[in-house]
Amino acid sequence: MKLIEQIRSEFSYISQGCNGRSVVYFDNAATSQRPDSLLRKLDEWQRYANANVHRAVHCLSANATEHYEAARVAVRDFINASSEREIIFTSGTTASINLLANIFSQAKIGQGDIVLITQAEHHSNMVPWQMVCKSRGARLEYIPIKENGEWDLSILDGLLASSRVKIISAAHISNVLGIVNPVEELIKKAHSYGVPVHIDGAQGIVHSKVDVRALDCDFYSFSGHKMYAATGTGVLYGKLHFLEELPPWMGGGDMVDTVTYSGTTYNVPPLKFEAGTPNFIGQATLLPAIEFMKKLRSSEMIENEKRLIAYLEEELRRIDGLRVLGDSPARTLLFSFVVDGVHHSDIATLMDQMGFALRSGLLCSEPLIEKYGYNGVVRISPAPYNTLEECERFIKSLGKVISMLK
Repeated sequence: MKLIEQIRSEFSYISQGCNGRSVVYFDNAATSQRPDSLLRKLDEWQRYANANVHRAVHCLSANATEHYEAARVAVRDFINASSEREIIFTSGTTASINLLANIFSQAKIGQGDIVLITQAEHHSNMVPWQMVCKSRGARLEYIPIKENGEWDLSILDGLLASSRVKIISAAHISNVLGIVNPVEELIKKAHSYGVPVHIDGAQGIVHSKVDVRALDCDFYSFSGHKMYAATGTGVLYGKLHFLEELPPWMGGGDMVDTVTYSGTTYNVPPLKFEAGTPNFIGQATLLPAIEFMKKLRSSEMIENEKRLIAYLEEELRRIDGLRVLGDSPARTLLFSFVVDGVHHSDIATLMDQMGFALRSGLLCSEPLIEKYGYNGVVRISPAPYNTLEECERFIKSLGKVISMLK
């Protein structure tokens, strides 16, 4: 059996479908499906390792703690962090960025300071910074994007020349444009001015090999549910010297060292930032998810992904009246498009009737889509194990839908 067939056999939805019909799932940028092997582990741990972590000496707690911390080590190795102490578990990218924005602003951002992001950010990497800037009297400024969706870094020196820029936060891969952004260049330039950088890796962790030490980013965040792990799981990586210096955000159990009536001292990272009972069983699934993702990094699967990108890129642009947002050679397996005279939700609704799960709307990136002059788009985000045959069926079905709606 070929590797791609073996991998596809891991997903029950492929054979069982939805509402009695087969489904081609092209909405992985929102959340991935989970392989059966991981779901079996999730069920096993819920049955036999369901006890709070770090708090008890009994065997169930010890087992849960072992699985939880093994996942942390797996994440450390997967992104090549220096230490598992640099791996903070959260409920997802949104929680990771909110955590970072709040702890960083407490210590580093004041009246008149600047936070710098790009015009192509997901709401999760925009709204938290808007909130902390408002509360701290700081300004949020934007790196512009060109018409083709690429960052315009020509103005970066001018923005960074001000000593008021305290942090840059930008997406590794745009969830709308599918463009792999030049984060290495951004980080190098920012560091030359002494400015730390956070990378939103919600899409990056899925489609790129991430080495945080090679990137030299100061922070990197991502979600488990987009990389085949359980929902409600995520990671904030931070260089240890920052995590030791920055204050906690939430208070409660497990993030403390000592507590008295007169005050509290805090635990060391990462526990300093993991107050309360974590999603310990969900986080444990990051380990089997990472093991699964390693299969997707094989040469066979990488070549399949390249074939799908090339095919969809060519065929979508051949459809009369269809515009793909973003035009860069640095593209991954994610396309957002509009069709002249056709509403995005009508396309998605009819494509659902034909067995294709797509996303439509503002994609939690309202400013970016409005910048292009639209009130919504259609997005397809296949997984590396989707097939060329599925993509061919998609293009044929899309042509039928467009002809019906025009």
